[in-house]
Amino acid sequence: MQSSAVPELAHTHTRPIHWVATATAVAGVVALSSVLQPDAATAAQTPGPQTKSAPVHIAPPDPAAAEFPLECGPVDLVVKKRASGDLDGDGRPETVAVVHCDAPMGTPPDGVYVLTRAAGSDAPRVVATLVDPKDRTNVDDFAVRGGEVTAGLLGYSSADVPSCCPDVRENVKWRWENGAFVRSVPSGAKSV
Repeated sequence: MQSSAVPELAHTHTRPIHWVATATAVAGVVALSSVLQPDAATAAQTPGPQTKSAPVHIAPPDPAAAEFPLECGPVDLVVKKRASGDLDGDGRPETVAVVHCDAPMGTPPDGVYVLTRAAGSDAPRVVATLVDPKDRTNVDDFAVRGGEVTAGLLGYSSADVPSCCPDVRENVKWRWENGAFVRSVPSGAKSV
C-alpha cells in the first residue's frame, strides 16, 4: 500500500457543522431568489400579413360599472345574477346580467341585459335587452353555456295575480344569429 504524500486534511471529513452551513447557504440563495425577480417581458410580436394572432384573455365586462336602461327612483339597482361567455364568436367575452330595482316590498321584475366593452374603452355598455322589466318577469335558473343564454322565466297568467306569486314558468334560451339574439322556447317548456 502506498501512502499519500499529502497529509490528511481536516476539512475533507464532513461534520454536522458543515451540513448546517450548507443548508443555511442554500436557504439564503432560495430566499434571495424569491425577492429578486426579473422584470416582466415586454417584447411584442406584430402579426404578419398572412398570420393571425392568438386570442388574448380579456376580462368580461363588469355589470357593476354599467349603466342599465332601468329607472329605479330612490332605490338602488341590484345585479341579481351574472354570467359571462363569448356569445357572438368574436373571441371576446360578453356578460349577461340579471338586474332589478331593490324594492322594499313585493317581487320586483327583472331585466336581462347583454354587456360588451365599448370600442377602445374598458367601460361596459348594454348592447341587447333579452328581458324587459316592463314584462313583469322574474328570472330563475340562469346560465351562459356554449354560446347560449338559458333562463327560467317566472311570470303571471293575468294582471290579477299578485306580484308576490308568479304562477307561470317558461324555459327559454337566446342564441346570437345573423346579428341579433334570437329567443327560442323548447317544446313543452311552459308550465302553470
